[in-house]
Amino acid sequence: MNDGDYGLPGSLERVLDEIAGERRAQDVRWGIQDIPDGTSPSRTPAADAAKRETSAAFDDGTLTWRHILAEEVLEAFAESDPEALRTELIQVAAVAVKWAQALDRRAVTAGTSPDLRATPATPPGTGRP
Repeated sequence: MNDGDYGLPGSLERVLDEIAGERRAQDVRWGIQDIPDGTSPSRTPAADAAKRETSAAFDDGTLTWRHILAEEVLEAFAESDPEALRTELIQVAAVAVKWAQALDRRAVTAGTSPDLRATPATPPGTGRP
């Protein structure tokens, strides 16, 4: 079973809770932002270059999260169709979440972080698990 926890029980919920908190903080600070997307097919060459770089890094064993996230972000920048752009942005968010989970998992494995497996996520605004 693949529950999205990336080998660290509760990590998906924890990261998504943190994201929800950050989104609320953004709304408090900036309010609703009705601004243009700024994306365009003119960005396709950069997206293609990122795909090549990611593929080369995979092939030679030097792939990093930066490669993967940059490829997804640049693919989003190359979209002008709102539905396709939304799909790309969801992929960007998913990679960012997985990278955050990887950092948490790495810290727990290295013993440099409290054992996240033993601490349930804290519901936003409650101050308690």
